[in-house]
Amino acid sequence: MDGVLMFVVVVACLAAILGALGWLGVRVRRRGIGGEMMGPFEEIWHPAAYRSRMEIRVQEERMVPTPSPDDLGKLRRREAGQA
Repeated sequence: MDGVLMFVVVVACLAAILGALGWLGVRVRRRGIGGEMMGPFEEIWHPAAYRSRMEIRVQEERMVPTPSPDDLGKLRRREAGQA
């Protein structure tokens, strides 16, 4: 009986771990935070994907400079046909 009980406990623990990993995977995909957690592993096993993800992140983080009020006035005059 002890062997059967030990087997049941081991199977229950494995099922709980697999269930927790599945739940975590769904949560990570919904929130979009998987790249941060998997970045180091992706860099090791799939460097091209890692480089492309980093390039996309850099492009997303670039900020377009906001024009100054003087620039806006010049742009409006140019659009109106005035030099």
